[in-house]
Amino acid sequence: MADQENQENRKHTPVIEIKDLTTQFGDFVVHRDLNLTIERGQIVSLVGGSGSGKTTLLRQILGLERPSKGSVKVFGTEISRADRNTLQEIRNRWGMLFQHGALFSALTTFDNVAQPMRELRTLPEEVIRDAALLKLQMVGIGPEHAQKMPADLSGGMVKRVALARALALEPELLFLDEPTAGLDPSLSDSFVELIRGLHRELHLTVVMVTHDLDTLFALSTHVAVLADKHVIAFGTPEEVIKVQHPFIEDFFLGPRGRAALKEMRPAATGRTDRIDYGK
Repeated sequence: MADQENQENRKHTPVIEIKDLTTQFGDFVVHRDLNLTIERGQIVSLVGGSGSGKTTLLRQILGLERPSKGSVKVFGTEISRADRNTLQEIRNRWGMLFQHGALFSALTTFDNVAQPMRELRTLPEEVIRDAALLKLQMVGIGPEHAQKMPADLSGGMVKRVALARALALEPELLFLDEPTAGLDPSLSDSFVELIRGLHRELHLTVVMVTHDLDTLFALSTHVAVLADKHVIAFGTPEEVIKVQHPFIEDFFLGPRGRAALKEMRPAATGRTDRIDYGK
């Protein structure tokens, strides 16, 4: 009974809950009274102009920086107040895909994916071997590539191996930093399809930082817009682009934004309608 109650509580607890967050370095204020709640199963894109604090906010969610004031909870736990063991337990429940992959150059493809499992020091090597090969297969990397070094991989393969590593511990939460940066359009489209499929099959919650509007519109269930030191808009892409603010108008409704909206395919969004982007 207690286990059932815990499972129900986890279902209804926001994956990420940020309240009244202020970030200040000396006299420079990055965030002031910022609030953001991310629910289970959402794919949330963080967008904002240069200096809006996207990276700083992501680092605070990851527990790498502490806010000057306010609360950052992940899976219901206040990150800045968690002890080392609790923080490690939480980190085992998320995965991180870095912009350029950040693979260990001295390790093979296989060993890069196996590394997070080996760090647990609880799994036998044969289990790690099978799990690492499975994760590689999930992202479209066959066993014939397992012993290749990162330097021998294409840019698209590096992204896929890095994604396999991010999924190594079967996380509930996945962070993506510019996931399609550096990929040509066809590779970008296939990587977006991969992430969409994994989100659906693994029931992931995804937090993504991206400047690529095609990726944003294809993947996001929600968008959080950072400007004026806080989240000025949060909602579906359709809802956000209706908010009147100079950054939103420039970012979403400029030439690039209108082109991306026009190119949106029903299959990419799971809808048969198109976003109304105005005249």
